[in-house]
Amino acid sequence: MANKYVTFGEIMLRLKSPEHERFFQSPLLEATFGGGEANVAVSLATFGEKAVFITSLPQNAIGEAALAELRKHNVDTSFINMTKDGRIGIYYLETGANQRPSLVVYDRDGSSVATSKPSDYDFAAAMDKATWFHVTGITPAVSQSCADCALKAMKAAKKAGATVSIDLNYRKKLWKYGKSAPEVMRELTKYADVVIANEEDIQKCLGIELDQDVTSGSLDKNAYKTLTDKVKKQFPNVKQVAVTLRESKSADHNGWSAALNGKTGFYFSRHYEITDIIDRVGGGDSFSAGIIYGLSNYDDEQYALNFAVAASALKHTIPGDFNLTRKSEVEALCKGDGSGRVQR
Repeated sequence: MANKYVTFGEIMLRLKSPEHERFFQSPLLEATFGGGEANVAVSLATFGEKAVFITSLPQNAIGEAALAELRKHNVDTSFINMTKDGRIGIYYLETGANQRPSLVVYDRDGSSVATSKPSDYDFAAAMDKATWFHVTGITPAVSQSCADCALKAMKAAKKAGATVSIDLNYRKKLWKYGKSAPEVMRELTKYADVVIANEEDIQKCLGIELDQDVTSGSLDKNAYKTLTDKVKKQFPNVKQVAVTLRESKSADHNGWSAALNGKTGFYFSRHYEITDIIDRVGGGDSFSAGIIYGLSNYDDEQYALNFAVAASALKHTIPGDFNLTRKSEVEALCKGDGSGRVQR
């Protein structure tokens, strides 16, 4: 039986200043679409899998354009709720360079997703024959009703027998409706089989501490087994914890790898030095899609982890939120072909 992957979240209008310009340094903003769970759905569809994305969009020209963009990438939009009222969420992106970090400004209040209710979605029907369901910590940070929707979706996925993953994805600019991230995220994590995160996400979303300076540019890898063991101990339902290890040497130069506390052991991936980064936004989502695909299709957890890191490394070379990398390209990089030579 073919795999069927379902994600739930918000697709946003992405407005980016050209190249490395500051906002309105020139009177232009590049308009595309993106958002955590939508990025994962597009990546899985690009790998050739069946990917279903659930969201709410306004029934206007912008909402319809977002719908068309998802369909262009072969994402199943059958369970998207089109609303007469509401708006599409927006995020503004200014790409950093060298020592100047990138900057994100959110404009998501009152969006169609933010104001949607669990009853607006037929999660049970969407999960029919689903093998995997994925959500991020960004969605429940948007509003209480989004948190309620995410919880209902996870419960429906568990009832359908699907594997459930959550990318903790802490966004401090979004948690402002009265509940703390741990208060919401610890409850959601009780329904997850797979947790995806970085070290800050685990600390900020689950309240599990790691004595590590994440801004120093280097990471003590030995701490991650202890950290992920703590996650598994506090959440016995979680079978696998994948942690991305980003060494931020500058806005343009990152070390990139990951660790997996899996069912069969603890693994570190191959390490990539990513220089001259084109676009790191969506890098975590491309890792999520890669680990979801890898754990679904490969028995070897080490290879699944390497596949995910390779997919994400390639995403850093592609403008926009979406990872438009094909499975064959990821597999080639996993085999060591990182030369960048022209393929003829």
